[in-house]
Amino acid sequence: MILDQKPITLSEVKSLAKNLDEKSPLAEYLKKFAKLSVADSNKLLGELRALNSIKLREEHFVKIVDFLPQDNEELAKVVSEASLTEEEMQAILSIVKNY
Repeated sequence: MILDQKPITLSEVKSLAKNLDEKSPLAEYLKKFAKLSVADSNKLLGELRALNSIKLREEHFVKIVDFLPQDNEELAKVVSEASLTEEEMQAILSIVKNY
């Protein structure tokens, strides 16, 4: 029975799955795609949440942290359900650029 669901970043998954066999598909995936440390992921999440965008949900923030989009096109793909303005996109990208 699932009591609660919470999206977490790939770096958090990696830290929770420390005991995986390094050759397992999940361990290899996390090694390849978990780009940030847990501390940096949490810091970036905090900065994104501080934008107080009513269009973005927690799932969007986690996707942004995991994918680290570099331009408007990449960001639009990551948060396709939210129609962001140019200004909102630039605010997000300027924060992501620091990571």
